[in-house]
Amino acid sequence: MIVRPNRNGFLTLFALRGSILPAIAPRLIVTTGVACLAVVFSRHHPSLFSGVGLTPFTLIGLTLSIFMSFRNSACFARWWESRQLWGAIVTEMRSLARQLGSLSLEERRPMLLGLLGFAHGLAARLRGHDEAHAIAAASGGEGYAGAPNPTDAVLRTVGLQAARLNAQGRIGDIALSLLETRLGHLSAAQAGCERIATTPLPFSYSLLMHRTATIFCLLLPFALAGTLGWWSPAIVFIMSYTLFGLDRLGDELENPFGTDMNDLPLDALVRVIERDLLHAAELHPLPPPLEPKNFVLS
Repeated sequence: MIVRPNRNGFLTLFALRGSILPAIAPRLIVTTGVACLAVVFSRHHPSLFSGVGLTPFTLIGLTLSIFMSFRNSACFARWWESRQLWGAIVTEMRSLARQLGSLSLEERRPMLLGLLGFAHGLAARLRGHDEAHAIAAASGGEGYAGAPNPTDAVLRTVGLQAARLNAQGRIGDIALSLLETRLGHLSAAQAGCERIATTPLPFSYSLLMHRTATIFCLLLPFALAGTLGWWSPAIVFIMSYTLFGLDRLGDELENPFGTDMNDLPLDALVRVIERDLLHAAELHPLPPPLEPKNFVLS
């Protein structure tokens, strides 16, 4: 996720770190080059461009912008829902750590470390990394390598630990019910994240946007060259930057759990949980909070 201290300064206009420009630069070069060629051809063969008007491109551009705004709104909704789910996970982790505070250190520490393994395992699962290894490394115990869903298996183990403490009289029935409710909320948040990660936007819809934006930007120079001359490449560059930029940004936001610069900072969120749980488990020193590197918080 991009974290910049000053978003309104004049220098922000020239910022490349966090800009979508490097990702779409090849396509911008192609469309601007086509615009230059169109101007050259219009000077040598003006009759070929006399019948090309701007009206069709105005209608197509208006329609394209509307549909692209719908797609980007859907992609941002996925990104924002994912951030809300991880915010709920942070809240539930802190609440569980507070509720387990009445237990002895020996009783609560395995459960807190198990919850830490859940956070690391879920982040690894969403990014396609080794989920079982992440759980084992964080919790210092087993990684549930044979389980179909290792992260969910962690919650089941924590629930069984709480049930054993209830049977021993260390946790009351009401406290156990509250703990189970918290674990249920974590399971629901995990299912929500998995739903977003495994259900992309319809491919045909995204493909339609990609193709239409590309064709529009490649044909637009032939409508502008006859009247605007060498101003055409500049206009085409601006239009291409806007359309291709929105298209690319939608691709990044569609999968908010990836490692693109505009994706969610899962590592930083997991570190927040890690510091809270390790403090509750009285394990020191705590790892430092993650800071942005080159304006990017991972």
